[in-house]
Amino acid sequence: MTDETKQTQAGEKATWLDNPKHIDYLVWALVALCVLVAGADFFYVKHPHFDVEHIRNFYGFYGFACFVFIVFAGKLLRKLVMRDEGYYDR
Repeated sequence: MTDETKQTQAGEKATWLDNPKHIDYLVWALVALCVLVAGADFFYVKHPHFDVEHIRNFYGFYGFACFVFIVFAGKLLRKLVMRDEGYYDR
């Protein structure tokens, strides 16, 4: 039985993303793309408006920090607004 004809547990045909080897390829491709984009910051002249923008890869670090903040804020907000499982069945 080949990878293309394998069946998943739900009885559906397996896709190429079901193979862990292909997921590893996608992760490494994403890492390579991130390194390529971050490396491109060294080869062009920036005209920043603020002094902090002179830092190499500032926008990448800033975006990552904002994303981390949003994830942790979402975890805290979930505790505040989450209802129990049977809330709407009453």
